[in-house]
Amino acid sequence: MRHLIVITFTLLWVGLSHSQQLKVEPPNWWSGMNRSVIELMIYGDGVAKYTPASDQLNITATDRTDNDNYLFITLETKDLQPGDYLITLEEDGEVEHKIAYELKARREGSAQRKGFDSSDLIYLIMPDRFANGDPSNDSVDDLVEKADRSNPGGRHGGDIQGIIDHLDYIKELGATAIWSTPLCEDNDSTYSYHTYAQSDVYQIDKRYGTNEDYRRLAEELHKRDMKLIKDYVTNHWGLQHWMIQDLPDYDWIHQFPGYGQTNYRMTTQMDPNASAIDTRHNEDGWFVRSMPDLNQRHPKVLNYLIQNAIWWVEYADLDGFRVDTYSYGNKEGMTAWTKAIMDEYPNFNIVGEVWMHDQAQNAYWQKDSKLGAIQGFNSHLPSVMDFTLHNAVMEAFREEPSWNKGLIRIYENFVNDFLYPDINNILVFTENHDTMRINEFYPEFNDYRLVMTLLSTVRGIPQVYYGSEIGMRGDKGKGDADIRRDFPGGWEDDELIAFSAEGRTAEQGRYFDFSKKLFNWRKQAEVIHKGKTIHFVPRDEVYVYFRILDDARVMVVLNNNENEVNLDLDRFSEVLSTNDNGMEILSESAVDLNSGQLKVAAKTPMIIELK
Repeated sequence: MRHLIVITFTLLWVGLSHSQQLKVEPPNWWSGMNRSVIELMIYGDGVAKYTPASDQLNITATDRTDNDNYLFITLETKDLQPGDYLITLEEDGEVEHKIAYELKARREGSAQRKGFDSSDLIYLIMPDRFANGDPSNDSVDDLVEKADRSNPGGRHGGDIQGIIDHLDYIKELGATAIWSTPLCEDNDSTYSYHTYAQSDVYQIDKRYGTNEDYRRLAEELHKRDMKLIKDYVTNHWGLQHWMIQDLPDYDWIHQFPGYGQTNYRMTTQMDPNASAIDTRHNEDGWFVRSMPDLNQRHPKVLNYLIQNAIWWVEYADLDGFRVDTYSYGNKEGMTAWTKAIMDEYPNFNIVGEVWMHDQAQNAYWQKDSKLGAIQGFNSHLPSVMDFTLHNAVMEAFREEPSWNKGLIRIYENFVNDFLYPDINNILVFTENHDTMRINEFYPEFNDYRLVMTLLSTVRGIPQVYYGSEIGMRGDKGKGDADIRRDFPGGWEDDELIAFSAEGRTAEQGRYFDFSKKLFNWRKQAEVIHKGKTIHFVPRDEVYVYFRILDDARVMVVLNNNENEVNLDLDRFSEVLSTNDNGMEILSESAVDLNSGQLKVAAKTPMIIELK
């Protein structure tokens, strides 16, 4: 979710004002796809008057809408070989347009591609604020907003080339996957840098680069045994999207008529007592005035979104989706969208942004949830974001402890793990591009160590936010721009270059070195990726838990006290009974477990590999 400048707009119908060449979407398809029946959208002045024909392709249906500028053609591509296939558009027996439609060859093993999972650590990037690898594309003629780095909420020039230039930095840190906020074109006049108000979902924003650059990003990641996760938006497009400017039909988006604001009450999606009007305003309401809400009940809208998502997986060789505002869309439509992608790629992964503050409400959205089954609902969504852990972290390490405050908040979050059908496949995080920076909330380095140790050793798939590993801060209260600052060293004129050890300050180096050690250890720790958790109720603000997988055991100790503590190890004998010693991986020091006591320094985490 995100915030934008609000503009006044009532949308009913906008027609083409001038002729243009035909647009065909999807621009190509692939031979050998499970989804062999595709629906081409052909757009152009008065194109609905034409009759499509092909001697090479099986045209199974032709549809038109109330807008004569659209023609929909359904094709069967099963058993067709890669190549160009001719489609003609005819009027009164005369050929008016010729379309060479290409079926490409799929990459070997494309259907069985493996998505991100609990062995990964995801690095979240806002590309406009990470690094400017190609200053020549900072501003382009046909996109309205130009680069202005002096404007905190403007475009700053970061791009795909900047990400590619620093992949080795991200790999050195220990991250294994990148989630970039959206990169498709956003032609809003202001605040376009976040790119959630997309104006063309088949086109990378030229200020970030080209479609080919995005595909090259995936290639460079795969060379490094890393993964690319695309941020996909199913709920809405931007007001400047070319189809919003000339709607295929009135019902393509939700209208009240025109603009109607969402109430943000996602609980109406599963609330058995919800009123119809509240449910409609959550599901059909616009996120903000500049983001018209797509109608996933509309068969052609849903099919368009399915085909577009699959197109990007094939085209860019993606490893996963993070889906924005997942629980705002029509849930039956979203189920069909998700299932279609997972049917095409059974080992793929999709994580939905379900920003809810109750574990049962989050778990409801994960595939095969017994909670959803009560209502006859199965989302088919493999993964959800653990917002309740985020909420707990943002309180637990700074408040005065009591029966229900302090580290007990963290413990209680994991008590409800039984609600999730696949607990290892949920995304855990302490911050992202919509929240307060963790280093702003907890400005002390020792707190950072505690929080990141927790994130790196619990069940699920950890996600870290760019720059936190060097101590970057940002106050959500000052606006979104403050939590989305430029990474130091990403621009040619930056004095500080934090991408290299010699360019970092001593403080930045302290954060980075700790993060690098922790994240790279996790990369190899299968016990963390797959292990069972046994945890103990926090006492005196010390939380102890174990991760166990076969003979491998890891003991994690989080001491949130301002003083050193002596931990009585007898309390943990049910897990420690067969272990005499261990290795603490952060300090690289041996630990004797025979004495019955364990000294833990103030505000200190310990990760002990038991021997």
